[in-house]
Amino acid sequence: MKTKYSIRILMLILAMLIVAGCATTPAEPTEAPTAVPTEAAPIKLGLIVALGDNSGINGQNGAFLAEKEINAAGGVLGRPLKVIVVDDEMTPEKGAAALDKLATVDNVDAFVINSFSGVHMAQIPALKKYGKVTIVTGAASHLCEEAIGEDADWYFHLHSWDYMQGEGQKAGWQAIAEKYPDMAFESVFMAYEEGAFGTASYQFSQVLFEDMATLSGESFKSAAMGGGDYSAVLEHAKAENPDSFTWVGYTADALPILEQAKAINFAPKFFVGAPPGWPPDFGESPLAEGVIAYEVWADALTEVSDISKGFYDGYVEMFGSGPDNYLAPLVYSAIQIMVEGMERAGTVEAEALIAALEQTEYEAPTMEAITFSPSMIIAHQAPLTPMIAQYQGGKLEVIYPWDRATSELTYPLPAWEDR
Repeated sequence: MKTKYSIRILMLILAMLIVAGCATTPAEPTEAPTAVPTEAAPIKLGLIVALGDNSGINGQNGAFLAEKEINAAGGVLGRPLKVIVVDDEMTPEKGAAALDKLATVDNVDAFVINSFSGVHMAQIPALKKYGKVTIVTGAASHLCEEAIGEDADWYFHLHSWDYMQGEGQKAGWQAIAEKYPDMAFESVFMAYEEGAFGTASYQFSQVLFEDMATLSGESFKSAAMGGGDYSAVLEHAKAENPDSFTWVGYTADALPILEQAKAINFAPKFFVGAPPGWPPDFGESPLAEGVIAYEVWADALTEVSDISKGFYDGYVEMFGSGPDNYLAPLVYSAIQIMVEGMERAGTVEAEALIAALEQTEYEAPTMEAITFSPSMIIAHQAPLTPMIAQYQGGKLEVIYPWDRATSELTYPLPAWEDR
């Protein structure tokens, strides 16, 4: 009897549950989760940077911030994004080997490259061999453009070539000269690193400035390449007494060249630097006061752009301090642009992705509306407007273009003894 009653009780309970289930109102569907499913196979982007230089560290950080934001928003094509970083160690051999590793060992879907021009030249044969969609955020030398050639439709350059930079810088100085008619800018001495980057920059500057100012120059071996003695080139510049002294080199040259200029009391009206990035503590040095910088990014942009501020705040939250140079927002933008292209294409397949990237209209933290169009040679170039900025009171202020300006130009360079 005990078993019989037990069965009846179970049947009664089951019937009650069925009735209750039929009477229950179906729940509203929940929103899709914002985080990407971790079990899905990732889409992999191979990033090559020079981690021995501050510009490379900033580029890596920008990529990791983009990766974090993209995955928090659902990933790409329903899959997580994974950025795989390889250090090119600022050498051509390592830069080329990095591409081989990413292509054959890591099997990445696309490349983002932030290498110096000399390193990038060595990467180009491998890039042509693999034919993967690539966004390059460095390599300013026109020699790289010539080596890439006009048939590389998979190549997207998110950085101005040297001749574009020169044209932009000239336009900036012409605008400044009109605004400050009492300013003297008639002679320029350019000290340039002896590699492809510096040499090409000097060659194009000779043409660009010929109707604005007389230009002379001399090469030096960058501290990034084992040099660091600028005494001879500085003495020669001092003897010429130019209105403006401009050096084209790397991050490692920034403070030593100023220290050696101070040692010989060389203080031209303008002291201009054109490295791919500045040391993180450069503005804290009294030597930095009044120094002009050709830039694409400055923290001051957060005062005039919500997009810049959003990027900056996210960077600070992730890394504890703001970016030190423009490669952080530029590589960040490259990752975002690549992912947006994949979403538009609905695939990582090269032909469809190329077509999707050609439709790019991306509002970058640098206050650029990034699009790709043909340059002198390549099909996909995104020229960037170089800003003329100046270190004032420990902060890099934007002087030009006017729509981004956060301060007025101070002129001339303060005397060393007044710092």
